[in-house]
Amino acid sequence: MKAVIVIGSGMGGLATAIRLAANGHKVTVFEKNNYAGGKLSELRLNNYRFDKGPSLLTLPHLIDELTHLSKYPNPFVYNRLQTLTHYFYEDGTCIKAPANAQAFAEVLNKTLNEEVQTVTKHLQLSALYYNLTADIFLHNTLHRFKTILNFRTLKGLVNSWRLPLLNTMHQANSKRFKNEKTVQLFNRYATYNGSSPYKAPALLNIIPHLEFNLGAYLPEQGMHAITQHLVACAQHLGVAFRYNETVSNINQHQQNVSGIKSNGINYDADLVVSDVDMHVLYKRLLPPTYYPQRLLNQEKSSSAYIFYWGIKASFSQLDVHNILFSNDYQAEFKALFETQEPYSDPTIYINITSKICKADAPNGCENWFVMVNVPHNATQATISYGDKLRTWVIEKINRMLNTNIEPLIEVETVLDPFGIELQTSSFGGSLYGNSSNSKFSAFLRHANYSSKLKGLYLVGGSVHPGGGIPLSLLSGKIVSALVKEDVG
Repeated sequence: MKAVIVIGSGMGGLATAIRLAANGHKVTVFEKNNYAGGKLSELRLNNYRFDKGPSLLTLPHLIDELTHLSKYPNPFVYNRLQTLTHYFYEDGTCIKAPANAQAFAEVLNKTLNEEVQTVTKHLQLSALYYNLTADIFLHNTLHRFKTILNFRTLKGLVNSWRLPLLNTMHQANSKRFKNEKTVQLFNRYATYNGSSPYKAPALLNIIPHLEFNLGAYLPEQGMHAITQHLVACAQHLGVAFRYNETVSNINQHQQNVSGIKSNGINYDADLVVSDVDMHVLYKRLLPPTYYPQRLLNQEKSSSAYIFYWGIKASFSQLDVHNILFSNDYQAEFKALFETQEPYSDPTIYINITSKICKADAPNGCENWFVMVNVPHNATQATISYGDKLRTWVIEKINRMLNTNIEPLIEVETVLDPFGIELQTSSFGGSLYGNSSNSKFSAFLRHANYSSKLKGLYLVGGSVHPGGGIPLSLLSGKIVSALVKEDVG
């Protein structure tokens, strides 16, 4: 049995804590906030409840695995969504995307004149790309020969000619679909890891497979229920949680981890697992000797500006997930990643969990999580563009939904890139660490262990295999396998 300290209680940290505790190790989680979950926390304003961060659940079996491993008696309860997203375009076109792939293809045929076979073929290819790469890329480390030299890797390499390795997502989608609205709809999936479809590799077209073929879900009590459930699973195994603990250093002895320092006190450990942003880990917790300079200098993913609005009305044209598209998508991403400023006609995402979780808002009201993509906060200064961005967002919502939204806003607060960094230690508020805006950047993220400091492991959205709930959970699975290989 090893003494393990996990720094941070995001999805990666919680998954790792559960898996290592289930393998017999003594695990303590140190969390700088007074709550667990990292980005997956909640906010309450009067009679409204909001999920503060991620709003879509895919691959829920990864949570079921953790429940089973922990032997926690209460199952995690979630429901599959029948409608994925309502999409709105400036010319008045509205697409209600059903969760069924065939039904979705028929909707696009009727609305945008896309061939049904073209859409279903795209989703079939999405499944193919996923199946060829998942075992190699998502479920294992890419950084040890033992993982690379096996049958799964050989199978992937033999079939690599079938993978879209040369084109960008936009190039692939614009060749396949004839309607620009369809291209924009599928280009949107690049934002799932904070990247630009005009730069990110076409292989990221695996993402729609998760929603259309494997399913999108919502927990019965909202997304924050994931955090609550995983904490309960961890505690059932005896994992200790120490809140309000700001770790300031990872201690070393002769190139081996020896513990951490938190709030001025040293704590011994045989192993340390970092669930903090890679940039923060190296710049704040370790000396420069350990810096992976190339990765630290890589372009960061986008951030977000989020308005939490309690709306004293109900909008029948909206669903749980809604997108109001920019009229010039390419210009929007140019602003995000080249001019590094918010765009005046932003794509707006509106999440309304009260459509299903009725307790999240008073009767006849809705809890609006209104998010736009913005550049990461490279200067780490307070945000000055909030007022003008709010004006742009309200004008666009009023125009596209034919409403006057501001008088309906009963309660309001915001979360900007500065606040995201303050609350979650994500460098510059970057939601996914490094972006995937090059051919191989999505596959060349930081390893799940340190090659220079024995006993240090890394999980979470800024390292392999990537950002988002399922990939962060998988990072914990990878680390637990590495620890078993290294120390038993």
